[in-house]
Amino acid sequence: MDYKYISKNIDDTLTLAENIESEKFPNMVICLEGELGSGKTVFVKGFAKALGLEENITSPTFTIIKEYPNGELPLYHMDVYRLDEADDDIGIRDYFKKGGVTIIEWADLIEKELPEERLEIKFKIVDENTRVLVFKPYGSAYEELCDSIL
Repeated sequence: MDYKYISKNIDDTLTLAENIESEKFPNMVICLEGELGSGKTVFVKGFAKALGLEENITSPTFTIIKEYPNGELPLYHMDVYRLDEADDDIGIRDYFKKGGVTIIEWADLIEKELPEERLEIKFKIVDENTRVLVFKPYGSAYEELCDSIL
């Protein structure tokens, strides 16, 4: 079952991410999809803030993976947009079992690497401020998460 959320502004997206963070669990994987400027990194910023991270969160476009170990749980922020097939040996799957939360921007580009159980969120731009977020949970933990926050 898919779930829908309409974000009318950046604050809505930040609040949503904070609500999802409140339901976090070790080895959580959140996959973000959507065009440039759709709100993926804004979502990660809200999630990171709720984890208690004070670092400035930016998209790891050229580094692929940024690790933030100092929150309530470690946060592994990935941007796989520039990932080359030759780079598929960088250990992405290892992060899914490190006890933290992994959030992947452009996750649809590495679908074969993703764990079976995960939460996918697709960001769709409606206008300058409005976004429709479509949630697709894979696994009972993610279904329960969606039921509790949406």
